[in-house]
Amino acid sequence: MKEKLQQLQNKIAEAMMGGGADKIEKQHEKGKLTARERIHFLLDNGSFEEIGMLVTHRSSDFGMEKQRIPGDGVVTGYGAIDGRLVYVFAQDFTVFGGSLSETHAEKICKVMDLAMENGAPLIGLNDSGGARIQEGVSSLGGYADIFYRNVMASGVIPQISAIMGPCAGGAVYSPAMTDFTIMVENTSYMFVTGPNVVKTVTNEEVTAEELGGASAHSTKSGVTHLTAGNDIDCLAKIRRLLSYMPQNCEDRPAKLPFELKDEIRMQLRDIVPENPNHPYDMRDVVDGIVDKDSFLEIHENYADNLIVGFARLGGRSIGIVGNQPISLAGVLDVDSSKKGARFVRFCDCFNIPLLVLVDVPGFLPGADQEWNGIIVNGAKLLYAFSEATVPRVTLITRKAYGGAYDVMNSKHIGADVNYAWPSAEIAVMGAKGASEIIFRREIKAADNPQAVLAEKEQEYQEMFAHPYRAAGRGFIDEVIDPKDTRRKLIKAFAMLENKAAKLPKKKHGNIPL
Repeated sequence: MKEKLQQLQNKIAEAMMGGGADKIEKQHEKGKLTARERIHFLLDNGSFEEIGMLVTHRSSDFGMEKQRIPGDGVVTGYGAIDGRLVYVFAQDFTVFGGSLSETHAEKICKVMDLAMENGAPLIGLNDSGGARIQEGVSSLGGYADIFYRNVMASGVIPQISAIMGPCAGGAVYSPAMTDFTIMVENTSYMFVTGPNVVKTVTNEEVTAEELGGASAHSTKSGVTHLTAGNDIDCLAKIRRLLSYMPQNCEDRPAKLPFELKDEIRMQLRDIVPENPNHPYDMRDVVDGIVDKDSFLEIHENYADNLIVGFARLGGRSIGIVGNQPISLAGVLDVDSSKKGARFVRFCDCFNIPLLVLVDVPGFLPGADQEWNGIIVNGAKLLYAFSEATVPRVTLITRKAYGGAYDVMNSKHIGADVNYAWPSAEIAVMGAKGASEIIFRREIKAADNPQAVLAEKEQEYQEMFAHPYRAAGRGFIDEVIDPKDTRRKLIKAFAMLENKAAKLPKKKHGNIPL
């Protein structure tokens, strides 16, 4: 009995050490925490309960029967974040490079199933070189088992992926199907095929960091939603991100205590420039509206002509989508449309109300945009807003032109409350372009075409470049003083708190992917 107990203790000690002290030391030299250290800093102190600590692989090919390490390269279990139940897996790069075996996959699938059954978020700390080559199709099947569960869990429980080391081949597809991906700068990368394969096939010389590092995926591809300076920063951002979400699709985000006061914000009066062609930062509008220091921007460096992120308003968790006038004048293009649509759909999945801030001159023109599918990609954002059943409030701060007015959560596609500032301009297009079309003959026949154009432009502005015509039709519920915006929005979302809306019965819609 004593011998069996000693053997069990030895196995537990070996599992706790992972790949051994020397490999752990190398991990630390690279600025990376071990799998267990990551779980320690992610979860509430003392809350982690491990599942499958003594599991080993079953392979006997290529001498693998002599290399059985308890845990098989992944630590799995459950714990708490701010007292909330979460399930977690952390891949251990010190054991077979974190490669995925059949049993490694089974451990991950076990916590995924538990997360679904118990309606709690799933957090994956990814650090893997991909499928374990020695196991062949068994490891590939393990990936497919995980992928299937990612899809089944989508929209049911929040799924968050942290990329904290290499993620190559099949290892990238599971994070891609989760709700949010966070990458650690300089120590993590994601790609389907690595630099060596790229060089062989296309003759391109590219480093792992250039090909799939945090910078590339946060600015160029949009694969990652957030980046972190190191492992500790990454884990802290996961905790903060989770604070805006409910446990599952049947739940609502936690509401923090709040007492309504006057909520006047005089600084909002001075943000929009008098010259309609001058830019301003929509983040200043956000800061003037939401609870102090509560805004968490998502995809900050990707498609930055559209802002998306989470915040709190009167203690309530909300999702914010806003045009950004300091980047491409806030136009919608291919990338911003995809970015916005994905975020809107996440908020709708998990009962997070939406605030939409509008200053949009239209869709970005150009052959490149047309050839890259601005029609179908712009339709994604339109589709996402139209199918969303959460409370939806819109504020037009300045321009709302053409089809982009419709797309940006207009009353016509189901918005609940629509406000506008006096500076709002709601029209088919800008005054200059409209005047050139409407009064083309008069301008052409005039002795002084430029003077007539200026006169007609002024006439058009006085007639259309304001929010009052739209308000007269009921498309705008109220034209408000900017200083009252925060108070109005808090009361609007409180009024909509128990909104109940259902889509027509169907298997699912066919969003223009």
